[in-house]
Amino acid sequence: MTTTLEPSTGRSADRQSPDRETVSERLLKGSVRRSYAPIVDIDWDAPLEEGKYFLPPTLLTLYGTPFWDSLTEQQRIDVSREEMANVLSVGLWFETLLDLALLHRLTEKDPAGQEAQYSLTEMGDECRHMAMFAKVIDRCGARVYRMSELNRRVLRLLPFTLHGSGLWLFALVGEEIFDAMQRRGLDDPQLQPIVSRLMRIHVTEEARHISFARDGLRRRTHTKDKREKYFLANAHGAVAILFNQWLTNPAMYRRAGLDGDQCAKIARSNPHFNAMKQEGFADLAGFLRETGFMGPIAEKGWRKAGFLP
Repeated sequence: MTTTLEPSTGRSADRQSPDRETVSERLLKGSVRRSYAPIVDIDWDAPLEEGKYFLPPTLLTLYGTPFWDSLTEQQRIDVSREEMANVLSVGLWFETLLDLALLHRLTEKDPAGQEAQYSLTEMGDECRHMAMFAKVIDRCGARVYRMSELNRRVLRLLPFTLHGSGLWLFALVGEEIFDAMQRRGLDDPQLQPIVSRLMRIHVTEEARHISFARDGLRRRTHTKDKREKYFLANAHGAVAILFNQWLTNPAMYRRAGLDGDQCAKIARSNPHFNAMKQEGFADLAGFLRETGFMGPIAEKGWRKAGFLP
């Protein structure tokens, strides 16, 4: 394991001409060069720094509103702690589902092949990320936000339905938006060092995962099953509404001692927060349009949720 962190964009596989096995082999070599064990790559004994935020203020959902201006500095830091815990919780449950889907897909692959080997490597990365997310939440004095019973039921079923284009589309929607947000904030001097370290580890390894998923989806740009592609290109718009609800979870404001419903309403109509969402979604939106996986219904869904201008 190395401790030198050098985030890359993970976009080099977009101009892919090599076959899937070759791309997978390249990503495997990248994993050998740059993979991390958070249990040793994060200083878990270092004290939290007084007065520092748990997410950069400019990425917080209430930032830029008159309500934000009315909060004390301690209230703002408390909100940042809960928003960090909420975002990492969403990431934790998403990566649980992605691992389950990848594991289910392995039953169709040669486990000795490069693609299967990279899938196993990615699952290992995601398992470490889940442990890291949970441990950082706890170390920062917060608690994981649990899924609802309905979401847990869906979680148990989805891995059996995610295949082909649907799997890679799901992976990109779940990975790229959070990845873009982390990249904007990981060097913020106001950020707690432990969170900054988490972000650097995550974006470094996530770059390979994004390359793998983009390559998988790009190869299905000209799929013969036009009905499946039309369905997937439009169905993901429903996820936009869920993302907006998850990012403005009323429970996180309540845990920070504020009125949860009032804060969620303010956040969802906050122009600055919508601008942050649009910036985080812009690159993925362009890729989905390029590959034909951004249908008109999906476009409306993402725009209604504030992810598109």
